[in-house]
Amino acid sequence: MEAAPAAPCPARRSRRARGLAAAPGVSALLFAASALAACAPAAAGSRSFSIDRERDTFLLDGQPFRYISGSVHYSRVPPAYWKDRLLKMYMAGLNAVQTYIPWNFHEAAPGVYDFSHERDVFRFLQLANDTGLLVVLRPGPYVCGEWEMGGLPSWLLQKPTIALRTSDPDYMAAVERWMGVLLPKLKPFLYQNGGPIITVQVENEYGSYYACDYNYLRALAALFSGHLGEETVLFTTDGAGTSYLKCGTLQNIYATVDFGPGANLTQAFGAQRTCEKTGPLVNSEFYTGWLDNWRHPHATVSKEAVAKTLDEMLAMNANVNMYMFEGGTNFAYWNGANEPYSPQPTSYDYDAPLTEAGDPTDKYFLIRSVVSKYNRIPEGPIPPPTPKYAYGAVALNMAGTVTDFLGRLATSPPVKSMFPLTFEQMKQSFGFMLYRTALPVDCPTPTPLLSPLNGVHDRGYVTLDGVPLGVLQRNNASGVNVTGKAGSRLDILVENMGRINYGRHINDFKGLTDNLTLGLTPIVNWTIYSLDVDGAVASGAVQPLRGRSDAAGGPSGGPTFYTGTFSIPSGLPDLPMDTYLELPGWTKGQVWINGFNLGRYWPAAGPQVTLFVPATALSTTAPNNVSVLELEAAPASCSPVSCAVRFVDRPVLNGTVHAPARVLPLGLAPWH
Repeated sequence: MEAAPAAPCPARRSRRARGLAAAPGVSALLFAASALAACAPAAAGSRSFSIDRERDTFLLDGQPFRYISGSVHYSRVPPAYWKDRLLKMYMAGLNAVQTYIPWNFHEAAPGVYDFSHERDVFRFLQLANDTGLLVVLRPGPYVCGEWEMGGLPSWLLQKPTIALRTSDPDYMAAVERWMGVLLPKLKPFLYQNGGPIITVQVENEYGSYYACDYNYLRALAALFSGHLGEETVLFTTDGAGTSYLKCGTLQNIYATVDFGPGANLTQAFGAQRTCEKTGPLVNSEFYTGWLDNWRHPHATVSKEAVAKTLDEMLAMNANVNMYMFEGGTNFAYWNGANEPYSPQPTSYDYDAPLTEAGDPTDKYFLIRSVVSKYNRIPEGPIPPPTPKYAYGAVALNMAGTVTDFLGRLATSPPVKSMFPLTFEQMKQSFGFMLYRTALPVDCPTPTPLLSPLNGVHDRGYVTLDGVPLGVLQRNNASGVNVTGKAGSRLDILVENMGRINYGRHINDFKGLTDNLTLGLTPIVNWTIYSLDVDGAVASGAVQPLRGRSDAAGGPSGGPTFYTGTFSIPSGLPDLPMDTYLELPGWTKGQVWINGFNLGRYWPAAGPQVTLFVPATALSTTAPNNVSVLELEAAPASCSPVSCAVRFVDRPVLNGTVHAPARVLPLGLAPWH
């Protein structure tokens, strides 16, 4: 790090912003063909995208150009729906789409790359091109986005001292290897090479990060230019304040800002002008809504406020990207978390113009009306909402506890250690890990089991000889009282609730990160099981065990699996349809449909009550399997043989919560 910045901007840092089946009934291919015909792109050799500083604009093939864009994350939308979402954006008058590329979505282990199926970002780029949308690309390496660890792979933490988002040699070596794979694959999709990508972001809101390492930004800029070519327009994004721009910008990389509805446009774009005296005005993240957190009310932003500020920016000839245009879903374990530790829920609806299920809202149509004043709206119908179906109640049978299935869940022989090991030390990224030990002493009276150094990341479900005792929680000093004899089996199932995605503590280690104590006695001699719950569920290894007579309801055995099946009704057109899963009376856990991980449920915390179930997860040719891992307590109404969940046709994202309401000042974007 240098004492003086190379960027031409004043002040300091501190923050991180974000303050949103094929198309039914419409031939997407016909629209794509008409879009391409209307655009009549030049041959690849004559195509260009650049900055005209004299006229304060971008140039597309030498002509003044302004993009009106929206964010959609391919990683949060089932691939079968990519075309539908892109077409709805195109029909709203947008001419570009913005997306992130989360590194950890593609390199789950060092050197193991996956660009298939839902990870086929190149197909997404091609679909955008076919639809007539240009692309503003944000490939990281850090993306934030309320995504697990901000898109950085957790295996980086296998070296505990690594300095993320800096010029640390270990971090940069991993970045260079990843970008050496990714960027050459992206090069054919650059606009000048015949593709849709017009501009590429370097890092993300770096001015909000504590490190302020200009050597890091220089190394990234050289890496991007080296792989993509010097003619590629690179940009940075930071909050609309000089304090953020100081450490987030670099000479020869175009500086843009982000801010939400109600902002003072003179001040916001004035901040950009402290770095870019000339050139196009750009709001790279104009917030159409806001993110949610468990235990906080569902966040909303009024459509009128969004439309008013959007209109004002477009009247200034500013380039605008609406974040989000569709939020989508944090399937499986991909949600991130903010500080103080507060994880995001499964839904990333974001109160965006398109709902989590991709349905146009009143906000969509109002935005479309504003855009129509500045861009031609394509002729033809807007693709309708995807049909939804309420499949009704499904009975679930108790299959067994995590302990019952331990032999099927463990990915390898357990590891014995004097002190607890983290997920990272066990080379596990997501999900659950079981820590087992024996009570070191007799506890004839209740004795507190504690984590003195806040070492439970993030929730630990405690059982003694199979009997639940309670939950140890991150940032919660209260412990669990233990009564038992020395030698009794103490199990702690630790859940990774999502790594911090923004701020200085993105190096968020999981599991038991410090010692536990029983009274004043440190607990030692652990046996640690790395669990692959997803693999076991997908393979059918989690099925009701014979000889079990436990009641389905109640917490008698600790974290417990429940399974059931249902069939799609015959004789109805357009099935399967999207649906929503409701878990009335359930507490907290994880759900799979046919082995597909829908994500976490936690109606006891709120605000999210239902889980979005895309039609692509369902089968019409065989019974659909529903698997639930309830971590705390199934409904009290369960009978000794079965419980139930319910498929409904409407989402509930604003259910009762158990925390005070948040107030989001208009125009502000605290983190994202």
